[in-house]
Amino acid sequence: MREYPVQVGSMLLTMVDPLPGHEVAYNRWYERDHFYAGCMVGPWLFAGSRWVATRDLKALRFPGESPIAKPSVAAGSYVAIYWIHAGKLDEQRAWGNQQAHWLYKNDRGFNERTHVHTLMYNLDWAYYRDGDPVPLPLALDHRFPGLATIAVLRNDGVAQEKLDAWLRDECLPSFMQGSPAAICSTWSPIPQGDAPMAIPKVENTDRLDMQLWFLDEPAASGWQRFRDYTKALEATGLAKVAFASPWLPTVIGTDRYTDQLW
Repeated sequence: MREYPVQVGSMLLTMVDPLPGHEVAYNRWYERDHFYAGCMVGPWLFAGSRWVATRDLKALRFPGESPIAKPSVAAGSYVAIYWIHAGKLDEQRAWGNQQAHWLYKNDRGFNERTHVHTLMYNLDWAYYRDGDPVPLPLALDHRFPGLATIAVLRNDGVAQEKLDAWLRDECLPSFMQGSPAAICSTWSPIPQGDAPMAIPKVENTDRLDMQLWFLDEPAASGWQRFRDYTKALEATGLAKVAFASPWLPTVIGTDRYTDQLW
């Protein structure tokens, strides 16, 4: 596959809950103001998308207790994901920090929400099912009908290179062949910075990988495959799954799903 100059280097992933009773107001504020003013108008951030977990999708999450979603694994109704151009992270972060503080000082924040997991990540690698795939830089604009986020926590003493080798050489070729999983991308955490809102501290970032799986069908349709994947992964003794969630793309410009979160 030809490599074009526009490439993903990092991402911002933010998983949030509106407070009950503020679902519509939050959805409209984020979609009609913050998605753009807080992110997309900034430098080197070239794609973004929003996804939602309804109560039915939250019921599929595992494990039952997660260091990613607290106080319960059902926390986190919306996730927004943004691509940052390779080699431009420092410039984007400097702008993003300044812009976030400016927005809150100018009454363009939204206090009736709770951050569950908000963190920036560097791209490690992407594995494709197809020989001529939708490339990762276009994945957010492609509007895949399903997304799975799988947080993988390596066991003590396990190097990321060892886990990566097992995934790419042994697991993914057979797991993805003939499946709806078109892309598996793996990301490493970036140390957290300051923010004008309360954001939980993420633990064990030295052993954490976040996987984004882009799917050709709604994630719930084949969710058992990810349970099987987890069993195979944990059987190696290399790592365990710390959070697994299916997501649907939001329907932009509507309040669809705001009445199905709880």
